[in-house]
Amino acid sequence: MTIPVAPNSDLGQLTSKIRIIAREQGFDDMRVTDCDLSESAPRLQEWLDKGYAGDMDYIGNRFEMKIDPDKLVSGVKRIISLRMNYFQFRNESMDGFNFINAPDKGFISSYALGRDYHKVIRGRLEKVAQNVQSIIGAFGYRVFTDSAPVMEVELATKSGLGWRGKHTLLINKNAGSWFFLGEIYTDLDLPLDSPASEHCGTCSRCIDICPTKAILGPYKLDARRCISYLTIEHRGSIPKEFRKLLGNRIYGCDDCQVVCPWNKYASVTTVPDFNVRESLDGETLVKLFSWSESEFYRYTEGSPIRRIGYERWLRNLACALGNAPTSPEIIRSLELRKSYESELVREHVAWALDEHL
Repeated sequence: MTIPVAPNSDLGQLTSKIRIIAREQGFDDMRVTDCDLSESAPRLQEWLDKGYAGDMDYIGNRFEMKIDPDKLVSGVKRIISLRMNYFQFRNESMDGFNFINAPDKGFISSYALGRDYHKVIRGRLEKVAQNVQSIIGAFGYRVFTDSAPVMEVELATKSGLGWRGKHTLLINKNAGSWFFLGEIYTDLDLPLDSPASEHCGTCSRCIDICPTKAILGPYKLDARRCISYLTIEHRGSIPKEFRKLLGNRIYGCDDCQVVCPWNKYASVTTVPDFNVRESLDGETLVKLFSWSESEFYRYTEGSPIRRIGYERWLRNLACALGNAPTSPEIIRSLELRKSYESELVREHVAWALDEHL
């Protein structure tokens, strides 16, 4: 990293300027923390040791970089943590828990209904840093958003952007939890912000609502049971014990956020990239299952959904069709995929057809 701002610079004033620049780039809040994650490291290690990460080997593979930011970015002194709202009003039949009453439609987690946040946030973080350079000259930095060994929630908690809820997501008192996080690792010795206090109290709504009981208790998540993990991260067969519990959730799950009382304060995003794509929100399972591979990649262009690929897309939809109310249309849709080339898809189609016998 290069030499930062001159010693006599007013770093407090610079932080205020960075906040203004960040807001101009669509970020709703920005805080600064140090690089000390010594208290977080044992908790992460325990979580990994219990096998709660499932197939997500990449979390443990770069453990040292996660718990020591300097091993990821040499010379880093401060981490600027930022959040950007993605909340949007979606198809009325899929809003909140109304999707339970629309079991013939595919439910996709709200964060995935717009443009891939990795691309949006990384680009805007880079613009923030470049604008700062235009003021102070060259300084050392790297930007990240859920794409590197970065303990985002821990850093955001230390910085004061919010507190870790019992579902393990970050909650902000004024904005709920419908937001993305991003970080700028920098060698600027900026003044630190203070952590926020916790405000979950005795509430256990997120724990109680989880369909697969993935939230084992306050702040304890077994990813192997989580619907988001099963439909996005998990590459193999979805365990039979969870298939019925998926309902019509074909990509992710928002249940724990929908019931969180703090989300009544959520603000609608001002970032057009996160606007809901109508082709993905509230579409019937039969229609989505009928997409060819080329249609899947066309309709999900620029979307985070692309990361699971066509095969897992069909796997998830087969489960949802098995849970949908029996109809000739659904049976016909499944029958057409009975001999599909993928063994993974065939297995889930066969299970779904058995559910309609």
